[in-house]
Amino acid sequence: MPLWQRCALWGCLAIFFVSGGLLVRDLLRSEKEQAANQQLAGQVQAARQAAPALAPAASGSGPSELLQKYQELHLQNADLAGWLSIEDTPLDYPVMYTPQEPEYYLRRAFDGSYAISGTPFVGAGCKPDGSHVIIYGHNMSNETMFGSLKNYARLEYALQHPVVRFDTLEAEGEYQVLAAFYSRIYAPQEQGFRYYDYTDLSEREQFEEYLQG
Repeated sequence: MPLWQRCALWGCLAIFFVSGGLLVRDLLRSEKEQAANQQLAGQVQAARQAAPALAPAASGSGPSELLQKYQELHLQNADLAGWLSIEDTPLDYPVMYTPQEPEYYLRRAFDGSYAISGTPFVGAGCKPDGSHVIIYGHNMSNETMFGSLKNYARLEYALQHPVVRFDTLEAEGEYQVLAAFYSRIYAPQEQGFRYYDYTDLSEREQFEEYLQG
């Protein structure tokens, strides 16, 4: 085999092993991050079963009243805004709120450490208890985070999972799924429904415009 072919072969093998190593690293990291999130979900589930009622907030902890099931997590991280879940799906996560830096948790875990899958967060211009809350999360290929939402493209799945639960720190909330659609960020000159521009639907005209979009 000529020298250049041997060099090319070794180069391809090196790329293969490096790529494989990175893939394994990302898989292990994703599993570790999901395990940490499952631990948080387990903590919330235990608190739900133990004391589902409202409890006074600890002094200096933020809101005047906290749902007791989220009180401990809020003490661990005051950026906690609520909890998002869909029954019988992998989606069961804390939702963070950092209005001064909305995408702070884009690549951060609940504890603030680096996490490739990030943590769901309230989008810029929205408030957890606002009239319209946009929550962002990564579309992970293993269906963690918001990766399972694409299943709403199937009618059967949508009928089996008709309710999205979003609790703020002060109130429980259940929301009926009315529609699901694919979207993206559009360039200024492009035509398309920019859902991310509708951060407040308190005005009737804006609400109707959103529905028509």
